[in-house]
Amino acid sequence: MTLEGRSRWLALYVLCLGTLMIVLDATIVNVALPSIKADLGFSDTSLAWVVNAYLLTYGGLLLLGGRLGDLLGHRNLFLAGITLFTVASLACGLASSQGLLVSARAVQGVGGAIASAVSLSLMMNLFTEPGERAKAMGVFGFVASGGGSIGVLLGGVLTGSLDWHWIFLVNIPIGVVVVALALKLLPGAHTASSSQRIDVGGAVTVTAALMLAVYAIVNGNQSGWGSARTLGLLGGAVALLAAFLTIEARVAAPLMPLRLFKLRNVAIANLTGVLWAAAMFAWFFLSALYLQLVLGYSPMQVGLSFLPSNLIMGAMSIGVSAKLVMRFGIRRPLGVGLGLASVGLILFARAPVDGSFLTDVLPSMILLGFGAGIAFNPMLLAAMGDVAPEESGLASGIVNTAFMMGGALGLAVLASIASARTDALRIAGHRDLVSLVGGYHVAFIVGAIFAVSAASLGAGLLRPAVHTAFGHGEVPDAAPAIDTGF
Repeated sequence: MTLEGRSRWLALYVLCLGTLMIVLDATIVNVALPSIKADLGFSDTSLAWVVNAYLLTYGGLLLLGGRLGDLLGHRNLFLAGITLFTVASLACGLASSQGLLVSARAVQGVGGAIASAVSLSLMMNLFTEPGERAKAMGVFGFVASGGGSIGVLLGGVLTGSLDWHWIFLVNIPIGVVVVALALKLLPGAHTASSSQRIDVGGAVTVTAALMLAVYAIVNGNQSGWGSARTLGLLGGAVALLAAFLTIEARVAAPLMPLRLFKLRNVAIANLTGVLWAAAMFAWFFLSALYLQLVLGYSPMQVGLSFLPSNLIMGAMSIGVSAKLVMRFGIRRPLGVGLGLASVGLILFARAPVDGSFLTDVLPSMILLGFGAGIAFNPMLLAAMGDVAPEESGLASGIVNTAFMMGGALGLAVLASIASARTDALRIAGHRDLVSLVGGYHVAFIVGAIFAVSAASLGAGLLRPAVHTAFGHGEVPDAAPAIDTGF
């Protein structure tokens, strides 16, 4: 391998490390929430904001971050985001009050949104040769798709062996290393956007719409989905989104050119991503709750339970998924991967109150690991493949927003379904644990439906050939096998 080639792969690993740090912070906190609650005196209501503050700013600023990356330079925005995220992580780790922790989590979300919005576009611009890009996307896809389950694993280990402060403090040395290596390895030049103007009206309306939507979603269970507050917030988000679309159709330099969604693969891949993220969050959160609240696992045991799926996901994403894409195109690997994941979720829907890890948990974890490891690479390739280089930051922001909003909405819907079923079983006279597991079962089935729907959309409607995603070439659904090792 040439020095230039080696530098590209080192740059990819730096991007992946920064992305992993950001992605896992959406889930690393969950296993530690009981410890945080006891230490800082949170109520059940206020404790939710340790998670929600991060999701609110992260989800609201992804599109704006992607567009700013196109205007100001992807590397500049990545460095700014990682730096802000690292400083906020230090504040989280040292927090001794509820207000400081929640505020620092919100700042973490800002930094995470800025860096995440441009990281995928940086990776796409580093690799232009078909085989290398497919393999690079496999590595990046593993980090993006596996980061949530890695967060559960790491959160359990750190909370169980040290204390909750370390789930944030561990980011400090990682962030410093990422910034130092990014300055050396990431290219500073960027393809200039056709306009250097910022669409202020579009930026304000879409950011406000996304934040209102996330706020309504994450508080829907607490306030009630039919309450005036929730419906009012969702209505406000829809109105702001309509205003945003009106602005984008009229301004000369829109924040999000609507013509992007005329690209079939961009539109279908993002819709598929919304459904897949909803299914993934069913896995991350509901299975962790089942292990902890039903089977009585400790935080460390919960984290280690995700290890088999993480190992399989990594092996498939890095070693196999790229070759499958080069051999079969994007549609069939995506359909097969999401199909395997849906079977894994269905198996979770039969996990009993007195379940065992080997018979009731491990088979699902294995199937989900294979499914996610195969599917994420072609999904990202489809979402980014037809977009011009000068708009790659925006496309990256869009796909990240789709995953984030799908995950938040999916989790809220699944949690509501699980809660309603649990309450109904309790009213019918069932024991608490039986009622709790019954609620999880229904939610896992709905999560499997999300995964099947995503598989059907991706396998049935995506264009079989990928053009820009593989440089100037074309990879049909039955391309010859290519060795993508390096």
